[in-house]
Amino acid sequence: MSWNPALEPHCPTGDDVDSIETVIVPRARDLGGFEVRRALPAPRRQMVGPFIFFDQMGPAELLPTRGLDVRPHPHIGLATISYLYRGRMHHRDSLGTDKWIEPGAVNWMVAGRGITHSERTDDATQTDPMPFFGIQTWVALPKVREDSAAAFQHAPREALPELDGEGKTVRLILGTAWGERAPVETASEMFYADAVLQAGAAIPLPDTHEDRGVYVVEGDVEVAGQRFESGRMMVFRPGDRVSVKAGPQGARLMLLGGETLEGSRYIWWNFVASSRERIEEAKEAWRRGDWEHGRFQLPPGDDAEFIPLPDR
Repeated sequence: MSWNPALEPHCPTGDDVDSIETVIVPRARDLGGFEVRRALPAPRRQMVGPFIFFDQMGPAELLPTRGLDVRPHPHIGLATISYLYRGRMHHRDSLGTDKWIEPGAVNWMVAGRGITHSERTDDATQTDPMPFFGIQTWVALPKVREDSAAAFQHAPREALPELDGEGKTVRLILGTAWGERAPVETASEMFYADAVLQAGAAIPLPDTHEDRGVYVVEGDVEVAGQRFESGRMMVFRPGDRVSVKAGPQGARLMLLGGETLEGSRYIWWNFVASSRERIEEAKEAWRRGDWEHGRFQLPPGDDAEFIPLPDR
């Protein structure tokens, strides 16, 4: 699909530099040769639109005997997406879903009142180190959807709208932007896109969403005369026309945002909720461990172990 020529980039100059509301430098954490950088939540920004958690995973090379091994664990009040550039992950959940997450595809898991899942790189055919690189994101649900039933949707890479032209290729992962809509159903208005820009190419942020941010995955970009390198997230003022221009080596970006929620959220471990009471109820349900009759069940085919409730 060709890029819409009507969306001509507009680079702000002069006083327009103030359109950048916040710059977030992710916190890095080494998980034993595997680095994770967390941009959200941040001290000055809990969410960008409904996006409440944003982790860069890798880049790394995972050995056949030492890959990603996230045991079954619970979620409430959110939807998750693990978007990969390289590598693959095995997703299983308590709905019975058994699916591999592969580059460019969407696996959208809605926790609602409660779901349990695992993510592993347990491919028995892997004999060589596997390049691994991706972004894991949580989207907080509106209050009216916090108690909804859990759900799972998959969309292959080829089903996602792709805009190509003027030195940029953009895949719309979730929501609506630039006149396109991604196929996965979301609980609120949002946009989430993977953009690859050649050197000097520019992309306008959609101006139809209240909250907007950009995360620089690779390369560097210029916004209003300022340069931002990889591993930075910029959050912009609502209503401003903003364009992001790639540096001399090009850039890869994740663009995100959407409708803000009714208020802030409480976050504890893997739980997101609009009240402390919801968090406490979920903690007690997981602590009780009644997998047959309780609020949470373990994923079929991956029910021999689980992550216990933290003490903190």
